[in-house]
Amino acid sequence: MNTELGPDVELVRHRPAGLGGLVAGVVGLRERSTAVIERRQPAGSLTMVRLSLGDRLAVTDLAVGEGAGRSYESFVAGFMPGHSGTRYSGGQDCIQLYLTPRGVRRLLGVPSSELAERLVDLTDVASLLGGTLTDQLTDKADWSARFACLDTLLWRLAAAGKDADLATDHLWRRIWTTSGRVSVADLVEESGWSHRRLIARLRAHVGVSPKAAAAVVRFEHALHALGSADGTPGLADIAALHGYADQSHLTRDFARYAGASPAAIRRGTVATAWTALGRGPAAKGASCTARLIPVSSS
Repeated sequence: MNTELGPDVELVRHRPAGLGGLVAGVVGLRERSTAVIERRQPAGSLTMVRLSLGDRLAVTDLAVGEGAGRSYESFVAGFMPGHSGTRYSGGQDCIQLYLTPRGVRRLLGVPSSELAERLVDLTDVASLLGGTLTDQLTDKADWSARFACLDTLLWRLAAAGKDADLATDHLWRRIWTTSGRVSVADLVEESGWSHRRLIARLRAHVGVSPKAAAAVVRFEHALHALGSADGTPGLADIAALHGYADQSHLTRDFARYAGASPAAIRRGTVATAWTALGRGPAAKGASCTARLIPVSSS
C-alpha cells in the first residue's frame, strides 16, 4: 500500500490579503493515484477547513477525538492533540483553509472549544462556507479564480464576524511565539488572572488546556526542526533547543503526536499544515501564491 504522494500532484499555495492573524494560509490540492493512498497526519494547532471539490476523504482513525471511521466531503478539523489517519483512492480535489484560533471565532462564528478534538461536517458549523460555495469553486476555471472567490467570502465573513477576546489571544500568541516554552505560571503573572480563570479562558479560545496547547506547539516546532535526512541537526540538539528534558522525552512526544519516532519521520515524508503551507510554524512572510511542480506524473 502506497504511503507516499500519489503519481500526479498539484499543490497551489495562497495567503489572502487583509486576513493576517486569522488565516495562516490556503492550499489548493489536486491529486490522482491508481493506488490507495494512506497518510498519517500529526497533531496540529491550526484548525483546518476542507472544501471538497470532488470525492470524499476517509478519516480512518484519530488518536484523540471524535469523527473517525467515516468519509467526508467538506469538513472542519479542530485543534488536534493527537495524530490521525486518512485514506483515498482515485483522486482528491479540495481547498484547505488553515485558521488560527482567532480566525475560527471571527470567520466560523464559534470558539475553538467547540471544534477541538473533533471532525465536523462544514455545513454544521458554517453554512456559508459549505453547500453552494463548493459548487461555485468547482465551476471556476483555475486556482486563481477559486482563491479570488473564496477571498471575497472570507473578507465578508471577517467584516461581519465577532473578534475573539484580544487579551486571551495575546496569551495564546505568547505560547506560540515561545514555541510552547512559556510556563502557565508566567502566563498567570502576565495576565493578572487567577490560575483557574487563565485555564478556562485559554481553553475556550484554543480548545484545549494551556499545558496541552503548549505541548502541541512545542512538538510542531520540533517537527519542523527535524531537518534533513542526513541527521542534521541531531535529535539531542533538537530536544535541548525545544525544551525537552532529553532525547527520550522528545521521542515519547513524537510517538504521541505523530505516531512515529523522530528517526522514522526523518527517513520518510510527513505532511503537516506547515509543510502544506510551505513554511515553518515560526515563519513570517508577505502574502503570496506559489505553484509547486508535481512530484511525478503518470
